[in-house]
Amino acid sequence: MSGGKISRRKVLKKAAAAAGAAAAGAGFGLLSKWAKGQIAAEGSMPGPVRHTGRTGKPNIVVVLTDDQRWDHMGCAGHPFLRTPWMDRLASEGVLFSNAFVTTSLCSPSRASFLTGRYAHSHGVKNNLTPWRDESRTFFEYLKDAGYNNAFIGKWHMPGRLPRLRGVDRFVTFTVQGGQGRYFDCPLVIDGVETERPGKYITDDLTDLAIDFIRSEKDNTFCLYLAHKAVHHQFLPPPDLDGLYGAEDLRNLPPEYFSLQTMADGAFWEGALGPMEVHYRHYCECLVAVDRQLGRIMTELENLGIADDTAIVYTSDNGYSWGEHARNGKRWATEENMRVPFMVRHPRGIRGPGRRPAEMALNIDLAPTLLDIAGIAVPPQMEGRSLAPILERRPTLWRGDFLYEYFKDFPYNVPAQRAVRTGRHLYVEYEGRRRPELYDIARDPRTMTDITATREGAAALPALRRRLRELSRA
Repeated sequence: MSGGKISRRKVLKKAAAAAGAAAAGAGFGLLSKWAKGQIAAEGSMPGPVRHTGRTGKPNIVVVLTDDQRWDHMGCAGHPFLRTPWMDRLASEGVLFSNAFVTTSLCSPSRASFLTGRYAHSHGVKNNLTPWRDESRTFFEYLKDAGYNNAFIGKWHMPGRLPRLRGVDRFVTFTVQGGQGRYFDCPLVIDGVETERPGKYITDDLTDLAIDFIRSEKDNTFCLYLAHKAVHHQFLPPPDLDGLYGAEDLRNLPPEYFSLQTMADGAFWEGALGPMEVHYRHYCECLVAVDRQLGRIMTELENLGIADDTAIVYTSDNGYSWGEHARNGKRWATEENMRVPFMVRHPRGIRGPGRRPAEMALNIDLAPTLLDIAGIAVPPQMEGRSLAPILERRPTLWRGDFLYEYFKDFPYNVPAQRAVRTGRHLYVEYEGRRRPELYDIARDPRTMTDITATREGAAALPALRRRLRELSRA
């Protein structure tokens, strides 16, 4: 090359794009082959009828991040990550301290958020099984109740782009197998593929979200903003690159090692290179998300509709940063299953600032949104409305839940089912791997299998029986 310097950012962007393309190609190669044809078809479809005027029901804003584990917020006690807007959301709303996904994987979890159903019910079992257009989402019910709805951001389910009934504005991306890019990511805006040069994806999606809020400020609306962040390639915007470069990483688990990202099939996670570099960037990307969350909250205040708007903030799954010498997701462990789940709803919450211990699940989002909108929850939804907990109404709550993971080629993670109670985690695997049992109360990092202990022998019969019951439900 001619004597010019290659910037660190360009090197990182090229390396990350190559790794991301390799990983995405394995799971989503089908999508890129037909996407443009489907986009043209979708572009010719008439949109749903828009409603005008207020209905007296609350507006709804859902902000969904990718791969954000529950303990990566300032308000969750992270040692150096600063997230003032997430912290404000927690202090003005309710932070569920025991929130989980029922499948720790992008496509199944996202389908569960939309439908209120487990993966075995809605059929999106892994990152290779397509969305079924007959599946009903909360958007349909909200539309019938007078809402104007927008889905903006990461769809990330294989097959053609969906026909989401009840959605007035649909913005997503198909590049890199639906993973998107942090920089210059083309968007499919209401069926039209649009280049976005010079844009940072977290900011760009938020710009479009704010445009929608402004256009609907006099109507009743639901905005579903699904970020790419903080999925790999973990590229922060230039002004945040290096923000946490000097922080020590003593919070990483003792069993992690720097090049773990290239060991034991971890290549497919698409984050090659030193784990420390990726981890610092992951945290910096979260600061970028927090900043954009602040823009949305500020816009709602400036428009005078903040008190009439329910905001939900959550993530599609957690992420391992060295725990059990792994990086990534998919396993039935705390760092993979647990996610942030916060609700701010000034007219629908009693006692803001609480951190209830009841188990909240991704399948609870859809019934909760319908409930706070005054809509009866349909019987096919397997989750439960969290509204009684938000309102501090007496209610009998779940004491356990089913976790399921279906084999997702080419990842070296066995299919598994688990029951998580307030005290124990019991996991059964497909194949020759033996079942495992952990005492979460004493061993939250799930490091010691107690199957062969006296405690384990006493707990196993009921846990096995309960796993069968949940799996049949």
